[in-house]
Amino acid sequence: MSTKTQEIRMEAFDYPLPDERIAKFPLQKRDESKLLLYRNGEIGETVFKHITEYLPKDSLMVFNNTRVIQARLLFQKPTGARIEVFCLEPAQPHDYALIFQQTERCSWTCLVGNLKKWKEGLLSKPVVIQGETVILHAEKKESHGDSHLIEFSWDNPKYTFADLLDAAGVLPIPPYLHRETQKSDLQTYQTVYSKIKGSVAAPTAGLHFTPEVLADIDAHGIGREEVTLHVGAGTFKPVKSETIEGHEMHTEFISVQRSSIQRIQQNLGKIIAVGTTSVRTLESLYYIGIELEKNPNATSEELVVKQWMPYEDGNNTLSAEKALQNILDYLERRGADKLVTATQIIIAPGYTFQIVRGIITNFHQPKSTLLLLISAFVKGNWRSIYDYALSHDFRFLSYGDSSLLL
Repeated sequence: MSTKTQEIRMEAFDYPLPDERIAKFPLQKRDESKLLLYRNGEIGETVFKHITEYLPKDSLMVFNNTRVIQARLLFQKPTGARIEVFCLEPAQPHDYALIFQQTERCSWTCLVGNLKKWKEGLLSKPVVIQGETVILHAEKKESHGDSHLIEFSWDNPKYTFADLLDAAGVLPIPPYLHRETQKSDLQTYQTVYSKIKGSVAAPTAGLHFTPEVLADIDAHGIGREEVTLHVGAGTFKPVKSETIEGHEMHTEFISVQRSSIQRIQQNLGKIIAVGTTSVRTLESLYYIGIELEKNPNATSEELVVKQWMPYEDGNNTLSAEKALQNILDYLERRGADKLVTATQIIIAPGYTFQIVRGIITNFHQPKSTLLLLISAFVKGNWRSIYDYALSHDFRFLSYGDSSLLL
């Protein structure tokens, strides 16, 4: 194990971010945002809609097609106390597609706001769907740390849990925007290509793309492929420990089609990841291939990429092509058309990128694991990029401007 990475001190990844530099709302037109260009150590800027002029011609861009769910449910107790239940990930059934189809009950791992006012008992809330009132109940089961198992049940099997969230849930915008979710966020906090429900935060690098930019990418003969990583609330979890060794990474669900893995394998050396979530998914594929090299019959639980796996001795010896081939062979043996597992990978200075050659990403919070990922990619040169962005009026965080790092 390379301990150097684990000993990285978070204070080295701090920078002053004045509140007025945090974009509270997006621009009227998504693709009019600024785009910082970082190529071979040179920094420049343009407007996002011109991105195709700067992408290598034979690139394959990989997008995260996750869709943000309206994961916050607000209940009011008869006493008047407001309790917020924030759905983090499916517990029963433990599958995103299945849990949204449930018609009577389901359980989620949740965060609970104002927990001290909810010791026990059912919370109930009337939800109007297509003119009909459905009563939604929430019951608290066991707790683990600050998350709680919550069982939801409702009195009309005509409606799925997805219907209930769409009707009653609130879209969770990032806490650092310090404002309530507004109607406009329902549009602006989703990428135009979002499809698969499950995230509690948007993969924000994708928010700059418009149908026009996507058409321009196609017109330039640049390839497009999609993966799914459902972004967890842990993405906003600040690193509290002095060194990164003390930070536990959150685990996130990933799903990648077999055809996508084949195409990524055929285009190694040309992969541009749209967003850090796509980076985490793509780089995790390499380590899944490493695990299959050791254990060809691994279960999907055994394929979950552990936080420190990339830094263990001997875990970087396989070629990316062979690692991906191991996954394709595994799916072939199982007659499966997609790989479904999870990742806890932490990408920090000392990490060797196996698949990703370019990243499109926004500007991240000080002392965040996302900033560590960027630093690893630009070989420690993140500060000059951020100094440029701060001194050239770039807007920061989820609704802010973007960068293309090659």
